[in-house]
Amino acid sequence: MNQRGIGMTSARTRERLITRLRQQGIDDEAVLDRIRNVPRHLFVDEALASRAYEDTALPIGQGQTISQPFIVARMTQALLAAGPVQKVLEVGTGCGYQTAVLSPLVSQIYSVERIGSLLRKTRRLLRQLEIHNVHLRHGDGWKGWKAHAPYNGIIVTAAPREIPQPLLDQLADGGRLIIPVGPQGYQTLMAYTRRGSIVEPDDLGAVSFVPLLQGMN
Repeated sequence: MNQRGIGMTSARTRERLITRLRQQGIDDEAVLDRIRNVPRHLFVDEALASRAYEDTALPIGQGQTISQPFIVARMTQALLAAGPVQKVLEVGTGCGYQTAVLSPLVSQIYSVERIGSLLRKTRRLLRQLEIHNVHLRHGDGWKGWKAHAPYNGIIVTAAPREIPQPLLDQLADGGRLIIPVGPQGYQTLMAYTRRGSIVEPDDLGAVSFVPLLQGMN
């Protein structure tokens, strides 16, 4: 597999992206290093590979998108802001880009994807990239993954109109839930931190995500 490549995958192209992310407030060096080194061009269709290191979302089929690098970095940085994270639930595996960025920064990832065909493709790619601390499941992310709860971190890559209660229930004490919330056009990225029976919200700014759908496909 061409993980380095030339042209659109060159070191110079990637460094331009890192410079842009720094300018937008991403200052966690471990997160920036992952954005620099994860071969994003492998997570998009070959026809879009030349745009892989632009700071933009791109379609990946099935009505889904690969999030823009800034959003992936922002969510990852927010998840890790309170210190080391052991066990993470990811809702919406998608093409696996967010998963790959997060993988070496936490101990274990349990990732749920509702679209079976997308998950099969992603499973193959993560295996080829030798990412081994990710556990994948075809399921309804709205329900989380109760068998492995509680989680120190939960990251959701699609936007519900309101927070699914199962996700709050599966968040460990001291854990953080990073999730976009709201209808399309009016979504906000939120960080929720559990303090015993209290969940403290933190507004991280306006975002745009595909909706978080219930059920499986």
